[in-house]
Amino acid sequence: MPALHVVNVFTALDGSEGNPLGVFLDGAAVAEANRQAVAADLNYSETVFVDDAATGRLQIYTPSHQLPFAGHPLVGTSWLLRREGASVETLRPPASEVPTWVEGDLTWIRGRAEWSPDFTFIQLDSADEVAALTSPPGDATDGYCWAWEDEAAGRVRSRNFIPSLGVPEDPATGSAAVALASRLGRALLITQGNGCLLETRLGAGGTAEVGGRVVLAETREY
Repeated sequence: MPALHVVNVFTALDGSEGNPLGVFLDGAAVAEANRQAVAADLNYSETVFVDDAATGRLQIYTPSHQLPFAGHPLVGTSWLLRREGASVETLRPPASEVPTWVEGDLTWIRGRAEWSPDFTFIQLDSADEVAALTSPPGDATDGYCWAWEDEAAGRVRSRNFIPSLGVPEDPATGSAAVALASRLGRALLITQGNGCLLETRLGAGGTAEVGGRVVLAETREY
């Protein structure tokens, strides 16, 4: 049976909260034809299958779709590969090559907004309105809902509802953070869901970077 690592990505400063991520470091142990079913069975917002740890080649699945790029899976997998002794500077999801590195206790990736899913960004008037949501406002089915907590300081409060990808609410969405930083043209500190923390900043050549803290929750046979 393949080993499944579960990590919490974009945790709060004390290591609490975070978005659970399933990672199979031996992705070859799970046939590609079976991966979508495995991701649906695990029911994390995303599950990663690492096909080649040396080159960083991997695939990412939500419970209902394969994704070419996603921030939370790439940050979590980068952190886990380093923890397991792999030297990784680039990850290779289907979208493109994604640089990754560590600064202090944050693991970072760099990507492009156009690699992200086509999120519907809905700006609300206050962080309290965002915190009170149980679904996107109005008739929207999906929606990345956000508001300024402190615009001058770049602090944002957000929630992300994406049932179209099989995720009723995503606790922390790195690709949306990349896209939002690109849209607003500035660095951000995003508090998403129940307290996940995502840091963003602009990169070279129209890219954006997202970083966060990761902790290992468990390792088990699947």
